[in-house]
Amino acid sequence: MWCIAKLTKEYRKRMYKLLDLYHVPYDQFQPVVCIDEKSKQLVSNTRQPIKMSAGKVQKLDYEYKRNGTRNIFVAVEPKAGKHFIKVTKRRTKPDFAKFVEELLENIYSRAEKVRIVVDNLNTHFVKSFYETFPKEKADKLLERIEFNYTPKHASWLNMAEIEISMLEEECIGRRIGTEKQLIDEIDEWTNQVNHEKR
Repeated sequence: MWCIAKLTKEYRKRMYKLLDLYHVPYDQFQPVVCIDEKSKQLVSNTRQPIKMSAGKVQKLDYEYKRNGTRNIFVAVEPKAGKHFIKVTKRRTKPDFAKFVEELLENIYSRAEKVRIVVDNLNTHFVKSFYETFPKEKADKLLERIEFNYTPKHASWLNMAEIEISMLEEECIGRRIGTEKQLIDEIDEWTNQVNHEKR
């Protein structure tokens, strides 16, 4: 199902701003990092699958066991081919703020300004930092962030959407029963795409 956006003045302004940002030459001290998140339901088999054999596909029973959900934060720096993914129990304002803090302090500690591309989810705003950290800490983090928002109903302009699609297609688009298995699979995939600088 599609959401048909109206090409308003604000829509065009945000769209062209993002397209211009993606066109800027790579700068390790002012990286462009796209962030988004995805919910993943943990599902395990209740019966042992029948393994694939010559000329026969694997067979999964239609019954399954639900084991809760996890949130997957995805950050990609397209021009550097860098990928960062973290599994969390939820996707609240503090979860988002702490994910960005981890990026700033561990991955981009030498960057002067990190230009972050996000959609308009209620967690993706400055308020999340002030609700999570003391004012001094929030101010210090926010000094190094430039938020760039996709137009409403155009989150596809965020390259993290492509990253999530690749992750789903190549890694997690099947039954995964535990948080540990999810993290292990994602870590393996992330190591591979980072090695390839995809």
